[in-house]
Amino acid sequence: MTHRGDRSLRVGALARVEGEGAMRVRVDQGRVADVALEIYEPPRFFEALLRGRRYTEPPDITARICGICPVAYQMSACQAIEDACGVTVDGRVADLRRLLYCGEWIESHTLHIYLLHAPDFLGYPGVVEMARDHRAVVERGLALKKTGNAIMSLLGGRAIHPVNVRVGGFYRVPTRAELRDLVEPLRRARDAALATVEWVAGFEYPDFHHDHELLALVEPGRYAIERGTPTTDRGLAFAVAAFDEYVIEEQVPHSTALHARLNGRGGYLTGPTARYALNRRWLSPLARQAADAAGLGADCRNPFRSIVVRAVEVVYAVDEALRLIDSYEPPAAPAVDVPPRAGVGCGATEAPRGTLFHRYVLDADGTVTSARIVPPTSQNQASIEADLRRFVGDRLHLDDHALTHQCEQAIRNYDPCISCATHFLDLTVQRT
Repeated sequence: MTHRGDRSLRVGALARVEGEGAMRVRVDQGRVADVALEIYEPPRFFEALLRGRRYTEPPDITARICGICPVAYQMSACQAIEDACGVTVDGRVADLRRLLYCGEWIESHTLHIYLLHAPDFLGYPGVVEMARDHRAVVERGLALKKTGNAIMSLLGGRAIHPVNVRVGGFYRVPTRAELRDLVEPLRRARDAALATVEWVAGFEYPDFHHDHELLALVEPGRYAIERGTPTTDRGLAFAVAAFDEYVIEEQVPHSTALHARLNGRGGYLTGPTARYALNRRWLSPLARQAADAAGLGADCRNPFRSIVVRAVEVVYAVDEALRLIDSYEPPAAPAVDVPPRAGVGCGATEAPRGTLFHRYVLDADGTVTSARIVPPTSQNQASIEADLRRFVGDRLHLDDHALTHQCEQAIRNYDPCISCATHFLDLTVQRT
């Protein structure tokens, strides 16, 4: 192949992303003719599996969608079921949910920053090779991730696919003494998180920016994590219960994941950079100071610098966890009563990778008759492809090896969780 003219790039299996996917780029007469992020994992039919189940089961079932962000699925599922049953969980139980979510943000963001994305910026094929030259840095990342896992283990019962979460709250809540044991590790984690921001802020970033509409939850007064109103940076806001009127999913030929768009508005982007743009004012003072020192400004339109935003969110999650622990008083009961009833319920939370929507229809005895789950990666896929098209178009002078490597790095900017994105509504097989 030549560096110009007609050529095709194909990565059969993307490395250092969650799940199984591929990339295809086709150049025709010196112009980018086609770009596709191919999600080829077999559909796992979670929405179909939920039909006929008891209303108490979705939190445990949906947690298995992803081993990195199970809490996101549990919290969105709990909210949607509780909404259908006419119950609101607030107060101390809600605070514990937020604390559990902080643990997930810490471990998931740290995993992405240190193990999946940083090697790209430092010129290593993976974290094992990076650790040979930067052992102390990698050990810092692993220790930071371990702190997030410790929160999940205490509140969730275990770090992967927590078993202590239930509709209405928890099966068991921690004692003050148990939470106090997390304080010193979290204080050390705060120092490590600040060092992480400083570290990634020093990476070299390509000059590349996008103009996507940004969508995230907004909860005035605090940085949105486990609840909020879906809001965009261009003035759109809608109730969580109305998300299926605004978020339109469509099947595309090259992916088992649906592509999402905003009704009447087109593609959009969710995730850390969207949260930061819409919620920056509610970061903790320390996290906001770290963002300023890293040069982030009011928003971040360079997807390569999303790694810096993730690092700032780790600082915030550690700060927030310490705040919640400091004010903790055990609730009177670990869960509120959620009796079944016929209804439709919706829930939305901020998974590390972006806004995650759930919708359930229940019959009178609490049986799930319909389920819809819209994960962040399927919402972002069209925007990722649009960015790749522009990114490749400006770099056709590169040889195939260099261009392929840079495209893979560009995809990892969005930390796609491909396993999460394999939900689809209809499959048609044509045979001749």
